[in-house]
Amino acid sequence: MLNSLFKWVLNTLAFFSPGGYTLRPFLQRMHGVKMGKHVWLSQYVYFDGIHPESITIGDNVAIGLRCTIFAHLYSGHQRSKDHARPVIIEDDVFIGPHCVILPNVRIGKGAVVQAGTVVSRDVPPFTLWGAPKAGPLARVTVTSPQEHTPEEFVKGLRPFRPAK
Repeated sequence: MLNSLFKWVLNTLAFFSPGGYTLRPFLQRMHGVKMGKHVWLSQYVYFDGIHPESITIGDNVAIGLRCTIFAHLYSGHQRSKDHARPVIIEDDVFIGPHCVILPNVRIGKGAVVQAGTVVSRDVPPFTLWGAPKAGPLARVTVTSPQEHTPEEFVKGLRPFRPAK
């Protein structure tokens, strides 16, 4: 119980602390994350609070603002080491802001993960990884949320046809 509380305090301090190259990585190492040299952790990066020891980060890695890295996904009240899955981020990786890294993922050396990406499978080395760029989906014909219901808004959408 005391160990869990200590880990929670370290994770919380690292989440809010200054020092992307210094204090935040130091606190996450103390929390149990295996981390190489020259790692940049932006503010509000969250590491798995239950299985931080299942996360390995190589050298020269940069992790952007508000990223989350999970080493487990439990259903119900199951809590055992057997349910943790490794997350491995190899050397020279850049992870953009607002990414979510799920359990059992390896991000290869030199990869770049686009901002806002959910990484649910392995990323090959030296690969730019992310969803296709956003684009137009529909023309909006009903505006002003104060004067229309959500249903009226949806009915007013005119989808664009995909280009052939």
